[in-house]
Amino acid sequence: MTPAADLLATRERLRTGQTSPRAEIERAIAAAVSPACRHAFLQTDFEGARAQAAAADPTRQPLAGLAVSVKDLFDVTGQVSRAGSLVLGDAPPARQDAVAVARLRAAGGAVLGRTHMTEFAYSGVGVNPHHETPANATATDMPRVPGGSSSGAAVSVAAGAAFVGLGSDTGGSIRIPAALHGIVGFKSTQRLVPLDGTVPLSFTLDTACAMTRSVRDTLLVHEILAARRVVRSEAPLAHYRLAVVPQLMFDGIDATVARAFERSLQALRAAGARISEQPLPALHELAGLQANGGFSAAESYAWHRQLLAERSAQYDPRVLARIQRGAAISAADYIDLQRERRDWIQRVEQALQGFDAVLSPTVPVVAPPLAQVLPGAERDEAFFRLNGLLLRNPGVVNMLDGCALTLPCHLPDELPVGLMVWHGAMRDDAVLNIAQQIEVLLRPRT
Repeated sequence: MTPAADLLATRERLRTGQTSPRAEIERAIAAAVSPACRHAFLQTDFEGARAQAAAADPTRQPLAGLAVSVKDLFDVTGQVSRAGSLVLGDAPPARQDAVAVARLRAAGGAVLGRTHMTEFAYSGVGVNPHHETPANATATDMPRVPGGSSSGAAVSVAAGAAFVGLGSDTGGSIRIPAALHGIVGFKSTQRLVPLDGTVPLSFTLDTACAMTRSVRDTLLVHEILAARRVVRSEAPLAHYRLAVVPQLMFDGIDATVARAFERSLQALRAAGARISEQPLPALHELAGLQANGGFSAAESYAWHRQLLAERSAQYDPRVLARIQRGAAISAADYIDLQRERRDWIQRVEQALQGFDAVLSPTVPVVAPPLAQVLPGAERDEAFFRLNGLLLRNPGVVNMLDGCALTLPCHLPDELPVGLMVWHGAMRDDAVLNIAQQIEVLLRPRT
């Protein structure tokens, strides 16, 4: 389902006159109103996107007037940032773009609209009781979950409506939907992209980042969002030392994911990659560190407490329950959590010294049927079980203050599976370069 032409290939076609910004934006709009993209957008601005595409300079601007989508928690000038909620419906329109949106626009991105998300970004499944949930754009057998919380962003990219799906990642909210759709999602080190102009979930863990159609597109988009240059490397895979962590990451793995991951390792080893197992028992401590809800509960409650006093009945009950857990976290608990996290990061980084990146399944299962987790108390148990499973692997990287990229590693006749390449803070360039080498090996472009 993922369109063959990525951003860089389309930009080359623009350069050679084989297409035009106008033709490409019309193609994007047609995809946005197609059945594959149904419910992906909460608000569209097709006329604004047409104007931005017409004004773009493909010879100077890296996004060249091509379509981008924006998750509903980012400020866009003149629009209300509702974060998928009813609670913020009467908030004043934004006076200026969020920094991430402004950087995409300055690079020539044409903002097609605001995308569906889990209310206040608080789940990895992607469902929302206030708005119809978009089905996974790649599933043809039955409606399957889109992944979240950046659900609409993933659908917009996979369905061909956007070359860039701007979203956020607090515990996997970019990488989960990217993996379930067979596209690329990159969570940078948090500090690299400003969060100004976003509705927060967790000040400590939130990361502004994006989904794209290829790793090479991701390098370009990261450079735009982070306002920095990635140090490129042409070193072969044999140059890198890669780890596979046996603990936690493979618990509950399904047959499709296990098969795709093992097949990928075999292909990498055949290409000369040096891959070894590295025990990381500290991963088992994460459940205890976050037993009371962790940073997301504490920090979301601090932000929402006034709204809860006035409008708790308007919240998604599944989201409300998790936010309210933060009320029981004391200042002492929160300070202890910060200290314990710092200690945990130090021990994990020590164990990973000498490795250039870690490989793991992005999530341990393929996209489950949407009907199993739709809003409704009778499905809450299934929802929370799946939510925990989807968040488990990518959430490790957020707690590590690290960076990670998911890229597809499934065969054409399989449901999408993501391979996650990750490491600690400020290892972004190595992760991106390694992921690009892996993509060339596993999915060479024709």
